Amino acid sequence: MKGFERKNQLFSLCGLNCGLCPMLLGNYCGGCGNGNQSCKIAKCSLEHGKIEYCYECKQYPCEKYQHIDEYDYFITSRRRKADLERAQSIGIEQYNLEQREKVQTLSYLLSNYNDGRRKNFFCVAVNLLELSEIREAIKQIQSNDELSSLPFKEQCLYVVEVFQKIADRRNIKLKLIKKK
Repeated sequence: MKGFERKNQLFSLCGLNCGLCPMLLGNYCGGCGNGNQSCKIAKCSLEHGKIEYCYECKQYPCEKYQHIDEYDYFITSRRRKADLERAQSIGIEQYNLEQREKVQTLSYLLSNYNDGRRKNFFCVAVNLLELSEIREAIKQIQSNDELSSLPFKEQCLYVVEVFQKIADRRNIKLKLIKKK
């Protein structure tokens, strides 16, 4: 979108964790403002003085946020408002530090346990779980001395099960919720 630029490619204007997005990871998206599609929230930002994050707007949360967390698109959208609130409360620098750790963890998972069918699962898991829960999962995976002796597909299944059990404790579905 002409005139719209983002400095922070980890966290979008509207609350998406872009650094954890399968579209960005696959080089299918140039990030906020650099993609092929126009964004009504980016346009709104320009109209309100080029705000960096929607929470900076005096009208936030506006009507655009009424149903924003109900359905997912190519990336999970379920935590957009919560993530905006977290970034606002702890500051964007600290939020980005947490996101960088999540990006590193996602990279580790995709490099070591993606059997070609786990990219979205891992992106969703790292997006929706708390950093402490992700660390717990990684610790459990790395402390399993028998994991490396299993066939690759079984290793991948084990890692998925570890994340799924943690998500189940909080009733989190680790798949994209499509609009019906």
